[in-house]
Amino acid sequence: MSAIRTTRTALATALVAGLTATALATPALAAPAPEKRDHTATRQALQAAVDSGVPGAVAGARDGHGRWTGTAGDRKGDDRYRVGSITKTFVATVLLQLQAEGRVDLDDPVEKWLPGVVRGNGHDGRNITVRQLLNHTSGIYSYTEDPAFQERVFGPGFLEHRYDTWSGRQLVGVAMTHQPEFAPGAGWSYSNTNFVLAGMVIEKVTGRPYGKAVENRIIKPLKLRATSVPGNRVTVPQPSSRAYSTLSLDPNAPVHDVTELNPSLALAAGEMISDSSDLQTFYRALVQGRLLPKTEMRELTATVPVSPEHPLFRYGLGISWQKLSCGKEIWGHGGGIHGSTSEAYATRDGRHSLAANFNADWTGDTQSVIEAEFCGTTPKGPDAKGLVAKAPGAKGLDTKALSGPVPRN
Repeated sequence: MSAIRTTRTALATALVAGLTATALATPALAAPAPEKRDHTATRQALQAAVDSGVPGAVAGARDGHGRWTGTAGDRKGDDRYRVGSITKTFVATVLLQLQAEGRVDLDDPVEKWLPGVVRGNGHDGRNITVRQLLNHTSGIYSYTEDPAFQERVFGPGFLEHRYDTWSGRQLVGVAMTHQPEFAPGAGWSYSNTNFVLAGMVIEKVTGRPYGKAVENRIIKPLKLRATSVPGNRVTVPQPSSRAYSTLSLDPNAPVHDVTELNPSLALAAGEMISDSSDLQTFYRALVQGRLLPKTEMRELTATVPVSPEHPLFRYGLGISWQKLSCGKEIWGHGGGIHGSTSEAYATRDGRHSLAANFNADWTGDTQSVIEAEFCGTTPKGPDAKGLVAKAPGAKGLDTKALSGPVPRN
């Protein structure tokens, strides 16, 4: 995976989680009625993706006027799909819940929970905190950038190895054969290894698989019936559509059906399955403070800069912030895994949300769908499209850091 490197080290001031109510004698003004949307621009963005070669696209949105679902190509509105790095927000939420309960401190060194795991070629878990895993300031090398791993998992080798089972220690071990990107806290670099480790910390704290914590703390309470942590299950539950990949950066390479795979290749960095409705329910509940206490909400949304070249994109704890072309600010995450590219975002008040998926990983512009839904138009120009910057052959586990013009891993 390509990584953005920066030497900026200061954490941003925590974003305000919400306005504090005050007892004023003056009557409160009524909130303005929400703007009526016909979602025409979003429909057009979905169709443009299909016209560009994506087999099918689906999106769901909610605002003050209700729910909307749109499709293009061969998709169903209630399709389930692999959500890739959107998994990261679920994982970060669980760790913040555990901190609120006093069971872990995000400023604990990784070594405290995983002794001896983060060692090798300059990596040292004694000097890296759990927080730095969640906001990608640890400097830990991303295992998905390893050339041999890419060939086996993302390239032509995928067809032979698609059912292989990976453990967290194996994936971290791949990363430990490389040097860190930078010293802990000295920059920002998107690393899937960070969240494999975060999942392992959850397992050490709770004594159970991290997926059980996600199920018991988020999926069941929110009644997310289409959402699952599949483990080694290779299929996607119905209703769902097939997923396709060229397994190459060459857009003219043959297209393969990559629907079936063992998602242990991603684990807590990107293995989950969901649908557009459930993803919106999750992010709306999260940003509205229904999953975390106020203190942990402030920590979740305390962002760090991704790159000086992209000031309108910042990263919190497993969640990203971006300011769109129309000035609106949204919170959420993008995600990709073989044959599946997803986005899920909501405004800070949770009143307007979007989740979308393309069942392809080599073409299509998901950022245009985001801009269309939240701004009502698709921006033009070289910075309007979401860029996918991957190493040769790494077309499968996109697990991108952010949406938009920031290069995606």
